[in-house]
Amino acid sequence: MSIAFLKTDPLPTAAVEELGPAGGSRIRRIRAGNSGPFTFLGTNTYILGEGEVTVIDPGPEDEGHLKALLAALPGERVARILITHTHRDHTAGLAALRAATDAPALAFGPHLTPPGLAGEGADHDFRPDGTMADGAVLEGEGWRLTALHTPGHCANHLCFALEEHGILFGGDHAMSCSTSVVIPPDGNMADYMAALARVAAREWSLLLPGHGAPLPAPGPLLRGLLDHRLEREALVLAALHRHGPATAEALVPPVYGALDERLVRAASHSLLAHLRKLAAEGRAAEQDGLWHPAS
Repeated sequence: MSIAFLKTDPLPTAAVEELGPAGGSRIRRIRAGNSGPFTFLGTNTYILGEGEVTVIDPGPEDEGHLKALLAALPGERVARILITHTHRDHTAGLAALRAATDAPALAFGPHLTPPGLAGEGADHDFRPDGTMADGAVLEGEGWRLTALHTPGHCANHLCFALEEHGILFGGDHAMSCSTSVVIPPDGNMADYMAALARVAAREWSLLLPGHGAPLPAPGPLLRGLLDHRLEREALVLAALHRHGPATAEALVPPVYGALDERLVRAASHSLLAHLRKLAAEGRAAEQDGLWHPAS
C-alpha cells in the first residue's frame, strides 16, 4: 500500500516553530541538523509550556542545536526533560542540556538490551533521574501529559499524549516522514504492531513526530502504518514459501525489492523482526540460521 508520508519539512535547522497554543499550552519545535537515512532531516526537540517548560527529546550532541534550544527560552526555566527512547539521536544532547539547566530527565528507564546485541545507536550510558510508567501523568500550566508505553522500535519507547487536545508526541514509534525500523532483540515486531494498533485506535488532531514535520489528523497515517506491517508480514511469509530455507538477508530482495544500499541492513533487521513474530505464532521456524515455513 502507499502511505502519504510528508517528504518535506520547511523548518530550517535551529529555527523555532510555534505549534500552539493548544488548549492553553504553548508548543514549540526545533529541528537538529543531524540529517541521514534514519533521521530524515534531523531529530525534533519540542518545548511544552511557557515560563516553566518541559523539553521533549534533547536530540543529538550538537552545540548548535543546544544553543538554538536555549536561545528559544529567554527568561524561562526548564523544569524537566522527557525522553521518548534511548537512541542517541534523541539522547546524546542530554548531558549538555542537563548541565545548562539543572533539569531532571524522565524516561521509561535505561536502555533495556545489553551492549553487544543488535541495536545500532543505542545509548547504553543513559540513566534517567526518574521513570515514567505507562499511564503516568505530568501536569503543567494549561496542559496534562500522559505517558504511553509503545515498545517495538525501542523496548523502552514512550509516546506522550496531550489527551484532552488530541495531540500525540510520537517519537520514533509513529513518524510523518517514514516507517520505523524494528531491530531485534531490542526491537520487537509483535510489540510494535500491538502498540501501533493501540495508538491507531484513537483519533488524534495532531501528530508531533521525532522526525519529520507535524501532521494534522494523523489517523489515516497511523492506520496505514499498521496495514503496511500486516502487508509486509504477508510478503515475508510468501517469500518463505517460495525461497526458504533462507537467511533473513537472502529474503530482503523478494520482500523489499530494490533498496538504497544504506537501507538494506535496516531492512534485514525489520525482516528478521517479522520472522521472529511469525515463529512465536507458529507460522515460521529457524534452524542453523535458515528460516522456513513452519510445518
